[in-house]
Amino acid sequence: MKAHLTRQTFLAGLTIAGLSFAAGPALAQSAAKIGAPAPAFEAVDADGKTRKLSEFAGKTVILEWTNHDCPYVRKHYTSATMQTLQKDMAKEGVVWLSVISSPVGEQGHVDGAKANELTRSRDAAPAAVLLDPNSRMARAYGATTTPHMYIVDPKGTLAYMGAIDDKPAASAASLTGAKSYIRQAVAELKAGKPVSEASTRAYGCAVKYAPVS
Repeated sequence: MKAHLTRQTFLAGLTIAGLSFAAGPALAQSAAKIGAPAPAFEAVDADGKTRKLSEFAGKTVILEWTNHDCPYVRKHYTSATMQTLQKDMAKEGVVWLSVISSPVGEQGHVDGAKANELTRSRDAAPAAVLLDPNSRMARAYGATTTPHMYIVDPKGTLAYMGAIDDKPAASAASLTGAKSYIRQAVAELKAGKPVSEASTRAYGCAVKYAPVS
């Protein structure tokens, strides 16, 4: 009983602090499972166009949950680490989709115009920014943090989910020597190999969920 309360208090403390570590499918209520078909989605992008996972059939797709006000996200964008990764993946023919699930009134919420402004001002290079203010995509994938990363292989199978790298810190200094789980997974997929680290513990700011409607 004491151990249960201690863990419960620890998780609650992370939520209050705005920091979250993915704690598994039971807490995320996710349909996403490594080796299974990636959850289908339909969302409007920052330009007002409806996008679906099915339109990218035959391509590797990366989903990046993001919140521009999150210090963990800022670490990757201020250093240009995220933009460089996006551009490098585009050269590999990978489709990069940034996803914003913050509902109205919550940290990180933006409309399409603001999303496009952020893309331009940060020299970001996603194929599209998807707006998910009802948190439907977040629930389908079980996204818990920003950033939280997912990779869908060309067959539509979920090949990776978890952290962007192995340095769960908000400081730019932590990027030195960091292992990019994304680069590693994409390289292995390209080589026809199974992803060696297909599921890792995501870290960052807690995704803000809209009430279930």
